[in-house]
Amino acid sequence: MARRKRLTPLGLSEAETNEAPPTATSMAPVARIAADSATRAALEDLAEEMRQAREDGRMVITLPLERIELQHLTRDRLSFDAEDMVALMASIRARGQQTPIEVVALDGGRYGLISGARRLTALRQLHDQTGDPAFARIKALLRSPAAATDAYLAMVEENEIRSNLSFYERGRLAHEAARLGVFDSAAAAVRALFVHVSASKRSKILNFVELHGALGSALRFPEAIPEKLGLALVKEIRQSPSLREEIIRRLAETPPCSVGEERSILDRVRRMPLPSKKLTPERHADATDRSVMVEGGAGRLILTGPGVTARLISDLKGWLADRR
Repeated sequence: MARRKRLTPLGLSEAETNEAPPTATSMAPVARIAADSATRAALEDLAEEMRQAREDGRMVITLPLERIELQHLTRDRLSFDAEDMVALMASIRARGQQTPIEVVALDGGRYGLISGARRLTALRQLHDQTGDPAFARIKALLRSPAAATDAYLAMVEENEIRSNLSFYERGRLAHEAARLGVFDSAAAAVRALFVHVSASKRSKILNFVELHGALGSALRFPEAIPEKLGLALVKEIRQSPSLREEIIRRLAETPPCSVGEERSILDRVRRMPLPSKKLTPERHADATDRSVMVEGGAGRLILTGPGVTARLISDLKGWLADRR
C-alpha cells in the first residue's frame, strides 16, 4: 500500500492510500484500446481458421451418436463379420476410437455417414451394452463432397482399402446407385466407383449387378455368394430364364436360416432339369432383354428392336472401352 503526503490544518502529513502509484509501465488509454483491438482481431482470425479447418475436414470433431444417420447413403457393406466386430469393440474399449469417421452436414444439426459404418456400429453397441457416456460420442471429420457420386466414391474407396467387399456387395451398390439416379446406369456406376480395378474385375461386378437385379429380393445371405457360384448363376439364368422363378419360389417356400441352407437350395434348383432356350450364333434374342435382336457374325454385329435405347448404347460403349 502506498503512502502519500496530505495538506492538513496542522501542516503536511503522510497517509496510507489504496491508490497504486503511477509507474513508468502504465499503459496510456489509446495504447490500451489499440491492444484490445489487436487481441480481438487475432481471436477472430483464430476462430475463422478453426471454422475453415472444420469445414475442410482438417479438424477432428466429436458428435453425439444419435445425430448421425447410418443410412444416409446406400451402404456397400451388407453385414459385418462377427469376429471382426468383437475385435474392433475390444480395441475401442481399451484404447478409444483411433480413426475418425467421415460425415456430411445435413439439415437440422444432423450428419450423414459417408465412411466408418463399422466404427459407428461398434460404438453404438458398446454404449448399449455399458451405458458409458464415453461411448456416446464419436470422432469425425466433416466432409463437403461436391456431388453424391463423390460421397459414394469415398465410401467405396475406404472399404476397398480396409475391408474388401464381396462381388455381390459391389454389384448391389452399383445397381442401387443407378436406381436412385446417382449414376445414369449401373455400368456407369461400376466404371466410376471401381475405376482402379481391372477391366475383367469390372466385368464380373456387372454380372453381379445382374444377379442382384434377378434374385436380390429373394436371397437372404447374398454377400456370402462366392465369385464362381455367382457367375455360374447369372450364366444359367440367361440360358434358362425359368430358373430365376424356380429359385425365388423355393427360397420363399423354405426360407433359409444360414448360408449353408441357402447354398443347398441354390444347388438343388440348379441341378433340376429346366427348359432352356437355345441361341443360334446368327440371330437370337438377348437373354436379359428379349426385345433386343442380335444379328451378324465375326467382324459385324447388328442390334435391332425397341430395347436398343440410348442407355443400352451408352452401356455397350463403356463396356467396349473397358475391354481395350
